[in-house]
Amino acid sequence: MLIQVLKSKILRAKATDVRVDYEGSLAIDEELMDKVGMLPYEKILVGNINNGKRFETYAIPAPRGSKTFSIRGAAAHLGAPGDLLVIMSFGYVELAEAKDVKPKTITLADDNTKIVKSLNVIS
Repeated sequence: MLIQVLKSKILRAKATDVRVDYEGSLAIDEELMDKVGMLPYEKILVGNINNGKRFETYAIPAPRGSKTFSIRGAAAHLGAPGDLLVIMSFGYVELAEAKDVKPKTITLADDNTKIVKSLNVIS
């Protein structure tokens, strides 16, 4: 049996902009995606800390080092620049392996420029 578990998480990412005119996704600084092992076009679940709304979309890489978190397409109606986001991706593992999974997580501060906490990240 397979069970779905948390694989990657970026916590307290500040939305840098919203773009309704885009087909849909969340653009994420590629450097930060790499740190947590998040892949381009990977399905993600996003929670907006400011308004409590959640949505599923996919991650697309924003320029490396840009500190960008751009909410795009229909999801742009669910947030505003400055909103704090929790971005999660999940993977499937065998039930017997699930208890040993260690998600890669970072917590951001200072307009996405500082990682204040990290667990199991890729150097």
